[in-house]
Amino acid sequence: MIPIQELLSRIRWDPEFARARFRIGYYDRLEDRTVYVDFRELFFEPGDHFAFELVDIDGIVHHIPLHRIREVYRNGELIWQRRG
Repeated sequence: MIPIQELLSRIRWDPEFARARFRIGYYDRLEDRTVYVDFRELFFEPGDHFAFELVDIDGIVHHIPLHRIREVYRNGELIWQRRG
């Protein structure tokens, strides 16, 4: 399995691969569950290789470390899952 940083980079920079619909499942510590969001909702701060930001429906910005990503789906198919 490739590291999550490599997969995210491919989604962001490979135009052919990125034509698909991607969903990310990350572990939310406050809700104690996996939360699924559309990849287009994520913001990657230039130079930050360890996290992404996400704005919730209340306009609050959340800083999510990449190690909390549990699953990645491409067109509804699971293509990546964190071990353990």
